[in-house]
Amino acid sequence: CVLTNSALLPALLVGLWRANLREASGGRLAAAMEITTVYQKERREFGRPVGHFATVSPVDLGGFDTAPTKREDYIERNPSSLAVQAVPEQSEHQVNTERFKYTSVGMFHQEGGWPKDVDSTEKEQTTRYRKKVEKDEEYIRQVKALGEVIEGPIMQNIAVDIYEEYFQGEYADHSTEPPSAKTLSVFKDPNETKRSVSSISWYPDGGKKLAVAFSTLQFQDWRQEAMSNKSYIWDVNNPNAPDQELAPSSPLNCLQYNPKDPNLLVSGAYNGLVQCWDTRRGEAPVETSIIEKSHRDPVYDVWWLQGKTAYECASTSTDGQVLWWDIRKLAEPAEQLSLDDKGAAPGAGPMGGVSLEYSTAGGKFLVGTEQGKVIACNRKAKNPSDRVGTIYEGHCGPVYALARNPFFPKYFMTVGDWTVRLWNEDIKTPVMTSNYAKDYILDATWSPTRPGVFATTKMDGTLDVWDYFYKQNEPALSLQVDGDGLARVKMQEAGRWVAAGSVDGSVYMLELCDGLSQMQQNEKQGVSHMLDRESKREKNLEARAKELRARELRAKGQAKEEGAEAAVPWEERRKEVEAEFWRLTGLTGPEGVTGEGIEPSEKSSETADNDGARAMASAALWGTGTAEGGGPSGHDARERP
Repeated sequence: CVLTNSALLPALLVGLWRANLREASGGRLAAAMEITTVYQKERREFGRPVGHFATVSPVDLGGFDTAPTKREDYIERNPSSLAVQAVPEQSEHQVNTERFKYTSVGMFHQEGGWPKDVDSTEKEQTTRYRKKVEKDEEYIRQVKALGEVIEGPIMQNIAVDIYEEYFQGEYADHSTEPPSAKTLSVFKDPNETKRSVSSISWYPDGGKKLAVAFSTLQFQDWRQEAMSNKSYIWDVNNPNAPDQELAPSSPLNCLQYNPKDPNLLVSGAYNGLVQCWDTRRGEAPVETSIIEKSHRDPVYDVWWLQGKTAYECASTSTDGQVLWWDIRKLAEPAEQLSLDDKGAAPGAGPMGGVSLEYSTAGGKFLVGTEQGKVIACNRKAKNPSDRVGTIYEGHCGPVYALARNPFFPKYFMTVGDWTVRLWNEDIKTPVMTSNYAKDYILDATWSPTRPGVFATTKMDGTLDVWDYFYKQNEPALSLQVDGDGLARVKMQEAGRWVAAGSVDGSVYMLELCDGLSQMQQNEKQGVSHMLDRESKREKNLEARAKELRARELRAKGQAKEEGAEAAVPWEERRKEVEAEFWRLTGLTGPEGVTGEGIEPSEKSSETADNDGARAMASAALWGTGTAEGGGPSGHDARERP
């Protein structure tokens, strides 16, 4: 039997088995004895294959005739190696997974539950309504009922303090560790035409975002026609692409987050406008000032004010004005101040502001000018003329940066020309000054966690971190961050991260070591003593300088009075001085002058009071008008004095 289909084999075997069984039982197959086997698999899935392979002798299929003439054209390879792989050949394929682009979507939760006649944004109305509800008897009953329920968990919290600080007051000693920093991310301007970083602002709640303003302040720069006006907000965990764009009508020179509402930003533009942004409403500004009521020059700095509301800010510009704004109505400024120098010549214009420091409450603030001076102002002064107060003679050029110490607000730092200077607002001269650097210093920022640490940037692309708690004459850490200059620097509120912006549009985020970011033991007290000591020294030097100036003025006044009282002609005075000289020395002068022929009454009062001065004056006269051998010993009289 030849099987042509392996699928028929199970059925055939079953049929043959049943036929043999019938023959053995005489053709009678009892129902009880019938056995049926069903195979569900094909033949190739079980057992050994059907058929046998017989060994056969080899068959000569043909041969190849040798050609001795061709052997000479070839070289025999001896030995000959042939590699054979005993594994199947495989091919390698690469497949890229599908990429997804993520976008950030926010949700705004508005406070509700208030009656229609109560405006939830007005604090007075909500306070009045709360007081009204708290007097209701039903409210008091519900509060008492809830108090009984919560009393048990409160008693448990009293027994075990889950917020206990076990290591409070202990400090880790990092004085032996060398200062260091490492670069975490680099945020680059996505535009083809690169612009300088003009401002950096950290997200106030944890520093998870970074707002960067880009602009070019050079007049008639070729990049201004081709560059974009956009500024960007980055997520610190995604440096590849900006998290959000800000599209102003003119490039932004300054940008700052609202410390009370992280969704709001305020900016100053190159064309003098002040704009407000809400990150929940897209890339366009929600409010913009009117150009007729705005600055006439680029806005160089803008600050949020510390007050009852979160909607007030101030700006300054090189047009010599400080303007106060309410972002809810930017049609015109709420107030304005002209930066006039009281000690300047009549007709001199106001000083242009290039930096602003408004971190303290109470209306006091500082303005750095392009003339190198720092102006202490007070918005709440009683007289308008007193709003511009003390003027500090700061630097040889514009004051690029101005920052108060967050731990000691009385002290502030200025950056200009090639130095960093530390000031006490009670003294008109700096209490500490750094060495002159080889390159321009462009910006500086204090550490929010250590009172003696601050960072500066220079035009050669170097980031310097100073630690006044350990040494004051040089930076504790100096890093070459960028090949071009570093224009801006800003520290995150935790004191761990530093953002430095370069003139080529790159922002470098660096992480400082624990020694530069964590408070050291007794650091605050030590820095305070150092600043007080330097302030006292500077006060003593200032008092000494005043005393010397007053003495000099008195000497000049006395000289004028004596000059007016002098009535003796010069020739007679000269003769009196010569005679007095010869009388005191006991020698004989030319022409036999001994000084004895002059009566004491004929001498002036000045001659009698100062003999040494006359002797020196007489010697000078002899040295210029005597003949050789005029003295009694035959020597020149100039040698005797």
